[in-house]
Amino acid sequence: MTGGKSGGHAVVAGAGIGGLLAARVLSETYERVTVVDRDALPETAAARRGVPQSGHAHGMLAKGFQVLEELFPGLGEDLVGQGALVRDAQADVRWFNDGYEMKQAHSGLPCLLVSRPALERYLRSRVAALPGVEVRDRCEVLEPVADPTRSRITGVRVLEVNAEPEQLTADLFVDSTGRSNRGEAWLRSLGYQPAPEERIDSKVVYVSREYVRRAGEADADAYVIGATGAVPRGGVALSAEGDRWLVTMFGMNGDHPPVDPEGYLGFAARLAVPELHRLIERLEPVTEPKLMRIPVSIRRRYEKVERMPEGYLVFGDAICQFNPTYGQGMTAAACQAEALREAFGRLRGAAAAKEFFRRAAQVTDVPWDMSVGADLRYPFVEGRRTLRVKLLNRYVGRLHRAAAEDAATGREFLWVANLQAPPQRLFAWKVLGQVLRPRPSRAAARPAVRTSAQPGTSAT
Repeated sequence: MTGGKSGGHAVVAGAGIGGLLAARVLSETYERVTVVDRDALPETAAARRGVPQSGHAHGMLAKGFQVLEELFPGLGEDLVGQGALVRDAQADVRWFNDGYEMKQAHSGLPCLLVSRPALERYLRSRVAALPGVEVRDRCEVLEPVADPTRSRITGVRVLEVNAEPEQLTADLFVDSTGRSNRGEAWLRSLGYQPAPEERIDSKVVYVSREYVRRAGEADADAYVIGATGAVPRGGVALSAEGDRWLVTMFGMNGDHPPVDPEGYLGFAARLAVPELHRLIERLEPVTEPKLMRIPVSIRRRYEKVERMPEGYLVFGDAICQFNPTYGQGMTAAACQAEALREAFGRLRGAAAAKEFFRRAAQVTDVPWDMSVGADLRYPFVEGRRTLRVKLLNRYVGRLHRAAAEDAATGREFLWVANLQAPPQRLFAWKVLGQVLRPRPSRAAARPAVRTSAQPGTSAT
């Protein structure tokens, strides 16, 4: 274990969740860390242009919450003091997976209910207060700079608003530019090939709206309505600071939520189950519906790249852009922060970067496979449907049905979905017994489930 600071200067491009987590970890091994972002970073918990998804509901899985608490002790207590909630992921949330409602019970999985802007603002304030760390806004990275052989990063050219371009010396450059990733162009300019990619287009569009949250208006602190094979639509309602509900609904393959208030409410009535519609039809809206078109999900396999300039790192969404309907992105970035800490805690230079990419790939495997496998349930999503994918989707569908009757089965699913247990746990004997037990037909088990042939009808 090397341990301690090695001196030097790390420059992180992007002050989103990923960039802030990378800066927090690198502050343990670098004397100076500079985070640059081209946005004017708000003093309040407000959405910003560089993070267009920030105004929509975000999920923080239990694993991500755990890592954040380790990196920023007291985070949960501080955010609760600012109006966020910490609740049990099964006891305080109503889950509807594949049209079946999971039986509620205590799971031991704490979930953090907070808006993305509030979380980002909090992390930014904690990171900026670290010794040797500077956060510069309205400052754009133009390009990383290498030595004459192009084998090692030596600096970063940046452009601050109303100023001339300048070059920062740097021993490490971290590309955490998220979905607007410019890494391919930067690497090519340095004479390197970009990482191979895996892509899947789930054809998702989502629309969000905020509502007033008052005591006694709901029987849960969050609602999660998953899409089904017959109804490729879903939505969530999450409690948040400021006594608000953050409601996001999504549709696929051209069946998108409307942005007019009446149409938005009508779309909620066309989900697989009626609970979200029943909730929002009695709530007072705060904002107008806001649309977000989701780019293709992309995984960049940097662990497979043979040649990279020393001192060049990639982090967060720049490594993997998940389908956001599964709420994995922020937690995946937190898991990458763990991988970064482990790699740079033992190694330095090119060896540390190579080790990080290897570890980052490992922590990305499970959430990527889960989201891609779930997307491949839909015939309009292009991709290779192996026998393994088909069998797993069939098994998970039966598992959701079992979880409607058996709380322990639901708890096991949530532990895996929250990245706190390996997927193999879903095949333990106690789970297998429940999943494989014969049950009545879907119609008898859950008559409220709608199909796409019944748009706009009420569940009975």
